[in-house]
Amino acid sequence: MSALTVYLDNEPQYGELYTDFTAIRNQLKNIGVQFERWNANCELSPDADQESILAAYADSIDRLKQQYGFQSVDVVKLNPDHPEKDALRQKFLAEHIHDDFEVRFFVEGRGLFYLHVDDNVYAVLCEQGDLISVPAKTAHWFDMGENPGFTCIRLFTSPDGWVADFTGSEIAKTFPTLDQYAAEL
Repeated sequence: MSALTVYLDNEPQYGELYTDFTAIRNQLKNIGVQFERWNANCELSPDADQESILAAYADSIDRLKQQYGFQSVDVVKLNPDHPEKDALRQKFLAEHIHDDFEVRFFVEGRGLFYLHVDDNVYAVLCEQGDLISVPAKTAHWFDMGENPGFTCIRLFTSPDGWVADFTGSEIAKTFPTLDQYAAEL
């Protein structure tokens, strides 16, 4: 189940929870975040490769490519056995911004995006079928959990891909982890 909790940035223990897709989409739209649901145009096997995954979502990918001028698209898979999962998790848990917007579509699994906008923090639990587009220069962080299990399509307007500018803020340490957030739902 996708979810959104809106917190004041200095009150991580209290937030307003939304679980209805339309309510989540509307709340995020107010801060310039695109939130969509996609369906594959064919059945995917559990061990589908990048080419098969991209083909299954080609219509939606092509629409976004035309809309935003994406230059590259790839698929990233992370599972609990990945040898660098802890290092990757720590990197993404630090609040950062990008010069480009960050677009992720969850083919399977889940992840928790935190968006720090003005005096609010928006915790967005993305699940299979969810697409999120975080606007450029929006402070955010991402938690994939202690035992990540997801496959995501990533879209970039720059051929450089994921390039972050870390804010140095410790705010991410004050909010629930993915595992804590999911347990509270």
